[in-house]
Amino acid sequence: MGKVVLKLGKDISTDDIYPGRFMATVLPTETPQFCFNDRTEFNAKLKAKAIPAGSIIVADENFGCGSSREQATSAVKGHELVVIAKSIARIFLQNSVNLGLNLIICPTIEANEGDEIEVQAGKVLNKTSGKEFKTVPLPPARQAIINAGGLIPFTRKRMLESNPR
Repeated sequence: MGKVVLKLGKDISTDDIYPGRFMATVLPTETPQFCFNDRTEFNAKLKAKAIPAGSIIVADENFGCGSSREQATSAVKGHELVVIAKSIARIFLQNSVNLGLNLIICPTIEANEGDEIEVQAGKVLNKTSGKEFKTVPLPPARQAIINAGGLIPFTRKRMLESNPR
């Protein structure tokens, strides 16, 4: 269970998530400091570690649109935030799978900042409003990669399983 810490509208671009002027910083250990940098109050809370891991960002349609910058995904992942959106831009979705960012596609989600959310198999429960919303499952292979923590840990695990020492 997590709390909604940020509610966003439609077409949230990767430039909003990770502004282009910070593209010189690409290391996953450094990108989180610029997560939603232009949303200064939210960014300050992230930097101060005032937002616990597992907290939730809720967005409308087309979250992560705009560019293929992987840094947008690594910035969110660095804070271990969960993204629940009505839809997610294709490239952001693939970057999220590759990096192991926990995201949920929920076309009818209704939630506000401060709401308590519980994610269950096939649904999201808004404990504050008492409403339940169906999710769109990712294909099993993509979900397995996210569950492993990303493509590199997934591949490493598979290689070790197939070549035990």
